[in-house]
Amino acid sequence: MSSLLVVDRIAKLYGLRPILRGVSFTVERGEFVAVLGANGAGKTTLLRMLATLSRPAAGSIFVDGIDATKQPERARARIGVVSHHSLVYVDLTAYENLAFHAEMHGMKGDAAAKVIEELLRRVNLWARANDFARTFSRGMIQRLTIARALLHDPPLLLLDEPYTGLDQSSAGALSALLREAAGGGRGIVMTTHEFGRGLDGVTRALVIRGGRVGSEIAGGVTPEALAEAVA
Repeated sequence: MSSLLVVDRIAKLYGLRPILRGVSFTVERGEFVAVLGANGAGKTTLLRMLATLSRPAAGSIFVDGIDATKQPERARARIGVVSHHSLVYVDLTAYENLAFHAEMHGMKGDAAAKVIEELLRRVNLWARANDFARTFSRGMIQRLTIARALLHDPPLLLLDEPYTGLDQSSAGALSALLREAAGGGRGIVMTTHEFGRGLDGVTRALVIRGGRVGSEIAGGVTPEALAEAVA
């Protein structure tokens, strides 16, 4: 199975109400895929299943050749997640936040320190490494969560509404980071309900409608093309 991510006919119910109905798609290495849809379309539910935080009622998910429904821990090691809520520890410094997660991934000592410094420099936070996260702006917090998601060098990056609450400058910085991540051979799946932001670098868009992939745009992912696909 050569694709980095294979989603095959997954379904999800809440009670008796179907949220997702037979969703299928693949993501290749280096692809940046946006999943769009109205609020309540099932985007976050889909991302939670891809992240192995929720099990599908039917269907299968393979991450880098690993069956994520049968071996979620192995699959999780190949996934970096940036959720809608940052889950950053605000009473720890930027460095301490990353050091804590590095230890959770079995990274210690000089090797961990080297990776942490490299990532904080990449997200332009090295000068604030020893500042408490509670002093950071929304954009800085988002950059810190990107660094945390990349800490264990996962091939697949999942982002849930990452542009929410960001000003134009912070959104531009985030877009540059995501383009760099995709350019490094990672696959990226990003959910969003915003058609006008965060499309720079997106190679393909999937529109969720009625619990299914209602339409797909490959190349030329623009606000105008998305508006036409959703209409």
